Amino acid sequence: MKSKRDIFVASALAAALVGGGYAIGRDVQQRDARANDKPIASRSQNTALPSFADLAAQVAPAVVNIKVTSVAKTDFPDQLFGENFPFPGFRMPTPRQPEQFKRQGTGSGFIIRKDGLILTNNHVVENAQEITVTLSDKQQHKAKVLGRDPKTDLAVIKIDAKSSLPAVTLGNSDALRVGDWVMAIGNPFGLSNTVTTGIVSAKGRTIGAGPYDDFIQTDAPINPGNSGGPLFNMDGEVVGINTAIFSQSGGNIGIGFAVPANLVKNLVPELETKGTVTRGWLGVSVQPVTPDLARSFGLDKERGALVGDVIAQGPAEKAGIKRGDVIVSYDGKKIDESVTLPALVASTPVGKTVPVEVMRDGKMSTINVAVGKLNDSTAALDTKQEKSQWGLAMQNIRPEERRQMGLAGNDGVLVTAVMPGSPAADANVQPGDVILQVNQVAVSSVEGVKAEVAKAKADKPLLLLLRRADGSTMFAALSPNVG
Repeated sequence: MKSKRDIFVASALAAALVGGGYAIGRDVQQRDARANDKPIASRSQNTALPSFADLAAQVAPAVVNIKVTSVAKTDFPDQLFGENFPFPGFRMPTPRQPEQFKRQGTGSGFIIRKDGLILTNNHVVENAQEITVTLSDKQQHKAKVLGRDPKTDLAVIKIDAKSSLPAVTLGNSDALRVGDWVMAIGNPFGLSNTVTTGIVSAKGRTIGAGPYDDFIQTDAPINPGNSGGPLFNMDGEVVGINTAIFSQSGGNIGIGFAVPANLVKNLVPELETKGTVTRGWLGVSVQPVTPDLARSFGLDKERGALVGDVIAQGPAEKAGIKRGDVIVSYDGKKIDESVTLPALVASTPVGKTVPVEVMRDGKMSTINVAVGKLNDSTAALDTKQEKSQWGLAMQNIRPEERRQMGLAGNDGVLVTAVMPGSPAADANVQPGDVILQVNQVAVSSVEGVKAEVAKAKADKPLLLLLRRADGSTMFAALSPNVG
């Protein structure tokens, strides 16, 4: 491990090299300018970066430090930014702890109303027994949670301040462009009011956090303790809430994620008044349209959301949406990617009837759906063996196995193995899947699968309808091996 001295020496050497390079560059520029009798461009015109000092002074007073006392119930609490964090892959390891223990966590937040209304992350205050908010002037206040939304990792808390507090406003995150400057303020590792800057690296990022993934990615350094802190644009508006980093070491590597402000705006009023969020529900499980699936369903390109499953008696089934439909438009808004649909449905008022445009059997049609209410219980919504050229090993399902698996009727063939690197593996077919259809024809035996495969055209993908072990269904398009 490098010592601090080694790190500082390396930093100083790097600075010297950069400085030397700049001096050499200026000498060459001056020499060339004299030779050509041209004016020398000033350094401020060519090389100066913007100063964030005025912006930081303006907005920093509204950023707060949040300390949380909570009870942990796990032997190995996963942490990110110093608090429990539910998203897989974005974690920091922590030492073993006893089964029940009190723990201190820290995070960040920001005041959005002068009476002490504060926004932060749900994972900062989840399971909190006591919350202490420290303002920029070192005043401390006890806070209470008004509402939490785990699906978007958002929480609204409140302190009772005796005087008017500095507050910031939520800006238009849709107006952000990749490459725009942004500034993050928070309390990394307990260091209060730390300012870092960077740019918007990407928009619309999906990181596996849930059905409403739509993160802003930034390279502005954010670290443990920054959770719940604001991401500002150059106008001093909050355009995101810093929520996650991707790091194998736990430190910043320039890949951070923030919840967009436009998503937050729609949720704050309900969280403040009701404590929870009411969301619209369509009653379908959707998946991305891959190039092979697009060919299989007669689409001109990869677009829309493929309906892999329809929940019985849900709004979609009642309206006539079927498994295999490709939703290309919802309430007048185009669906270019499947991840767009859940957020649109969630923000739709319960009971509203919306037009849903679908592609079915190569034809477009519009179906009007009365949007229902999403409840937690409905929120979840991917013996002889015979081998095939597609990399599948299959077997017929015995009656007792059907009962155990909850299969109705006689349809279905069990996938017992998938060959690595095969078309089936590439299409994410897994052992334990049940093949219900081949090219949209129901199958009930291995021989039935082989018969439908024999009818398939050699240059087109093989379309399977699969039932997963959790009871959900999805389509898989297997590309034929060429050569």
